[in-house]
Amino acid sequence: MKKIITVTAAILALAAPFAAYAMDHAGHGMEHKMTSAHEEVVDGVKATFNVQTMADAMKEMGMEMPKGVKETHHISVSFTQVKGGGAVTEGSVTIKVQNPDKTTQTKELMGMHGHFGADFDMAKGGSYGVMCKFQLKDGKVRQAKFWYPAKGMK
Repeated sequence: MKKIITVTAAILALAAPFAAYAMDHAGHGMEHKMTSAHEEVVDGVKATFNVQTMADAMKEMGMEMPKGVKETHHISVSFTQVKGGGAVTEGSVTIKVQNPDKTTQTKELMGMHGHFGADFDMAKGGSYGVMCKFQLKDGKVRQAKFWYPAKGMK
């Protein structure tokens, strides 16, 4: 029981920083270094992709990057209905990232605070191909893809 409580607390602690990005902080003097990387409408659903370095996310929380973490970027995607503008927060989302050296990373994204997200290793400079396959509540399988230019990281 103690182990379950500890694991749950750890998961909540790791998810907490992303809750801040889901909120509107206009006028509160908070600047986020998350950049909108791509927006696309697919079969009536608008997909908005954001990319943020893990270091920036940790710094904004007043924390240091834990040693041994190889992932350098958090990729998130949020979905809204084109008609009515309602947020779509249920479904399954997979992202495959093609690295500049043509190797790939594939991850299932976790739903968190109005978006889906996962962490990827994008330490090498160059163009990363981001391919997203998503099946939302309506059962349709949709896809979106774009290139993301990442700066090399030390």
